[in-house]
Amino acid sequence: MFTILKTDRLKRKFPTNFCKFVYDLKPENMFDTIDIDRTKLTIMGVKFSDLKTLESTANALGSNMFEGFKPTPKGIEIIRDYVMGKISLNEFVKFAKEKAYV
Repeated sequence: MFTILKTDRLKRKFPTNFCKFVYDLKPENMFDTIDIDRTKLTIMGVKFSDLKTLESTANALGSNMFEGFKPTPKGIEIIRDYVMGKISLNEFVKFAKEKAYV
């Protein structure tokens, strides 16, 4: 919950940065959403074999998105394969360095 003071009062205290700060606090500017379908077991159209793997991958994505990561279907496949043990940590790091997730 945010407490918003009257704009004119805050503008006097913070004349240059206040408007941008308030704009940045709007929910639509704070995070992006992605399509997760727990019934079809998909994230952005990428299929998962079970709900546990989907949720683990979704949690990893959420943490990274909070830090600015923009997921792509290819990136989700790579994370899914790492969570499932199909690729090693070294391979995962290699893909990240090569930006193979784009």
